[in-house]
Amino acid sequence: MAVENTPYSEKYVELSHGKTRYLEAGTGAPTILLHGVGFGGGADNWRLNIGPLSTKLRVLAMDCLGWGKGDRFDREYSFAYLVDHVREFQDALGLAKTHIIGHSMGGWVASVFAYESPDRVNRLVLVDSGGLRPRTLPSMTEFKPPTRETIRQQHAARTNPSYHGNLERWTEEDYAKTQIPGALEAYGKILSHMNDNLNRIRYNTVRRLPYITAPTLVIWGKKDQTNALEMGEETHRLIKGSKLVVLDADHFVPTQVPEEFNRAVLDFL
Repeated sequence: MAVENTPYSEKYVELSHGKTRYLEAGTGAPTILLHGVGFGGGADNWRLNIGPLSTKLRVLAMDCLGWGKGDRFDREYSFAYLVDHVREFQDALGLAKTHIIGHSMGGWVASVFAYESPDRVNRLVLVDSGGLRPRTLPSMTEFKPPTRETIRQQHAARTNPSYHGNLERWTEEDYAKTQIPGALEAYGKILSHMNDNLNRIRYNTVRRLPYITAPTLVIWGKKDQTNALEMGEETHRLIKGSKLVVLDADHFVPTQVPEEFNRAVLDFL
């Protein structure tokens, strides 16, 4: 399945904090994609998925609050704000209900969203999602602003070798986002909230997952060392009627095995 051949539009929508950027392609059932944590990340994390998914869906890959090229939030960040940002994004686009796909931190946000607003979710896809454990990750507690070379190495490690011809372009795109005025300060506020163990306990998804009613697909990397496969199996067990798909990858399933990931998502949605 061709990955980057389908063009997508970069758009902005005005929300209460300012502008939020999103990438849009395709027609069909509206489907919001929520990316994981990472200073240079954002909607672009879904580069290898937007095109194929847009053959059957209206794909809306958004920058989460505090990421990407949009306006920063001039307050302390919180899980509550990150989740409500998705609802406000739906409201601004006139979408009463959408599919939600979340990877890693995006899966944590998607889980809380589906628990709080079941009427706003059509189908849910959780990919190596966070939220089940209160422990913090070294990549967050020991964060240092990445160099251009660090970002390139991350892309090389997290992307299927078939697409390494794009590494230089992706590196420049993501490095440029780290240089946006205010980006580092905003990311520091995000990490401050997420590294607080009390916040992580308060927003732990274990007690929430059993109340998710949307049909749910759980996709996990068999070799995930960030969120071990047992977390995926527990997520599957806690969400009644969910389906579990395990793929031969580590934490970065959407970019390490994009063809298999895209196929599994389309089969479900």
